[in-house]
Amino acid sequence: MILVTGGAGFIGSNFVLDWLAQTGEPVVNLDKLTYAGNLGNLKSIRNDERHHFVKGDICDTAQVTALLTIHQPRAIVHFAAESHVDRSIHSPGSFITTNVNGTFSLLEAARAYWSGLGAASRDAFRFLHVSTDEVYGSLGADDAPFSENTPYAPNSPYSASKAGADHLVRAYHHTYGLPTLTTNCSNNYGPYHFPEKLIPLMITNAFAGKSLPIYGDGQQVRDWLYVGDHCTAIRRVLDDGRPGATYNIGGWNEKANLDVVHILCDMLDELASREDNKSYRTQIAYVTDRPGHDRRYAIDARKIERELGWKPAETFGSGIRKTVQWYLENQQWVRDIQSGDYLKWLDQNYSGRERVSA
Repeated sequence: MILVTGGAGFIGSNFVLDWLAQTGEPVVNLDKLTYAGNLGNLKSIRNDERHHFVKGDICDTAQVTALLTIHQPRAIVHFAAESHVDRSIHSPGSFITTNVNGTFSLLEAARAYWSGLGAASRDAFRFLHVSTDEVYGSLGADDAPFSENTPYAPNSPYSASKAGADHLVRAYHHTYGLPTLTTNCSNNYGPYHFPEKLIPLMITNAFAGKSLPIYGDGQQVRDWLYVGDHCTAIRRVLDDGRPGATYNIGGWNEKANLDVVHILCDMLDELASREDNKSYRTQIAYVTDRPGHDRRYAIDARKIERELGWKPAETFGSGIRKTVQWYLENQQWVRDIQSGDYLKWLDQNYSGRERVSA
């Protein structure tokens, strides 16, 4: 079996569901169930004996050590992280605690466990750390995409904390020989995405008749990766990635935020039109940009294609249609997660931002 951390979050839960469907191999799922961790994401496997959920914190080395001792996983896939840039600007401390200290604690537990394995099990063991393209900083309009050799230049407390975690993972391989793998992905989207990020926020606000807040001029560019493609890539890296290596995972879909919102509005006009027949584009509102907002991210994903034969199956058009349809069909899921904490966060982040002209 494998141990997955953060397996009730957006990408983690998609990975757990995909893993069980594609491999059938049992999963121990450790998640602290903070605001973005949601057992509702895993409702379809609630009674699946292959899925063992444990509520816990990766900073709790004793708990992690006990899980490793009891379950003897052949791999750890580490998703657990605080992941929202805006939240890191308001409350950076929790990002350092989880992303840096938590990864350190997990590495220490993994190193002790791995060191005690028999030779064959030790050779087969893997520690896969899931990271982000934001560690590389910001690109200019004509700059080449991020490669695995791009120098780190994080610009937010979130990306700095993930960069710190990446460096720890690298150090544990080179110092102790722990067979680590690191993946740096571009912006994910798809089912079960907590509605504070751009795409799910726009969809849920559109349905609720609320404004669709666009930071600044909306021309910040991101490379968009459908979460199902990301899960497939992680499985490939876990199966055949070289210990100590880093793999960038991207969707080859660079789009400006405003263009993404326009595509979403047009698709919603087609699939779930407003009662007054006006376009959802009329709900777009420009708001003051966030501090230090990176202008462009782009991933060069040629290494993973060359070495492991992976490339994304979804275009942005096909992936975003699947995403919108999922949200249309799962309105109860949206209602269930719109808790008091979530609503308070939206108020905190957007109420102080005055509207600005396009």
